[in-house]
Amino acid sequence: MVYAKHVDSAADLLREVRSRHALDQRTLARRARTSQTQISRIEREVVSPSVATLARLLTAMGERLELDSAAFEGNRSAGEVRADAELSMGERVTQAADVSHALTSIAGALQR
Repeated sequence: MVYAKHVDSAADLLREVRSRHALDQRTLARRARTSQTQISRIEREVVSPSVATLARLLTAMGERLELDSAAFEGNRSAGEVRADAELSMGERVTQAADVSHALTSIAGALQR
């Protein structure tokens, strides 16, 4: 079964899967041959586990880690981002000032 759910952190993923399997931290730790303290530290985000560690913990619960990437769907193309990277410091300051001026004008128009 595939669980396609977005999680914000390894801690969130570990807690969610552990809860789904009705396991407490001690039982997971025993299955994964680690300590309950280490599971707790990961879930409290005191430490960030490596991909290998997270995969091992999920395997101990009968699941596997699958990572994926997707193109960023921002409002700028990759070409525009590259072009901005080539701007000089002065050009960047001018561009920022132009954006600030435009936003100030828009805000003024909305208040009328």
